[in-house]
Amino acid sequence: MAAGDHTVLQLSTPLTANLSAKVHPLVIFNICDCYVRRPDQAERVIGTLLGSVLPDGTVDIRNSYAVPHTESAEQVALDIEYHHNMLVSHQKVNPKEVIVGWYSTGLGVTGGSALIHDFYSREVPNPVHLTVDTGFRNGEGTIKAYVSVNLALGDRQLAAQFQEIPLDLRMVEAERLGFDILKTTAVDKLPNDLEGMEVTMQRLLALIDDVYKYVDDVVEGRVAADNSIGRFISDTVASLPKLSTSVFDKLVNDSLQDQLLLLYLSSITRTQLGLAEKLNTAAQIL
Repeated sequence: MAAGDHTVLQLSTPLTANLSAKVHPLVIFNICDCYVRRPDQAERVIGTLLGSVLPDGTVDIRNSYAVPHTESAEQVALDIEYHHNMLVSHQKVNPKEVIVGWYSTGLGVTGGSALIHDFYSREVPNPVHLTVDTGFRNGEGTIKAYVSVNLALGDRQLAAQFQEIPLDLRMVEAERLGFDILKTTAVDKLPNDLEGMEVTMQRLLALIDDVYKYVDDVVEGRVAADNSIGRFISDTVASLPKLSTSVFDKLVNDSLQDQLLLLYLSSITRTQLGLAEKLNTAAQIL
């Protein structure tokens, strides 16, 4: 596929009103892992996005796999046979996951993106192009989603216009901690469960302080009241169970003891598996 004959326009303002995308954290982690394992001569990684289209039109991106490719200033070549074999393997495990688009690492779109997008347009109508900044410039991972619209004059195609669409990346606290570590270029060690819980509690306390400050500012008249925020705070407070301090402490301690027990059992299991593997190896040698 030659890249020299294609012009690419990238618009950062979302123009597609009824189309949005939602990406699961597993997809981002998988893309970063593929980028780390890429061949030495490869500057970026390209792959297929799997998922489904929700009834409201949102593209739900739940899985992905990398596709080998070669790329130069003049052309882009994808391993189409590998792509199809991987798709068949994935659909044997989860037949509900279909192709919804493709991804590439780096910032924004390039000249070769139009050619790759044209290939995926033959695989699925209106595919989503996801870009992931695996370099985490300035400590932030820029993740954007685009759709392509062909600009033509009569029968002649002038350019491929990539329009950014709203992208929703939601994470639970454990996934958020992993993503924050991933954005750090170097860490001394991964946090254990207790350290992760400490970071979570500190963040929770900071959010509670922000809520307190907002409520005080509204009461004192320093900030205009927002009914939607007030209802959200009211619903949040109403959802909290009414527990005494002693009962709450008991629930936390019981949960912590259960987690420590699971860690102990998993450690014993790993030890037994390691011992069995060594005994098996010794028996084969003898």
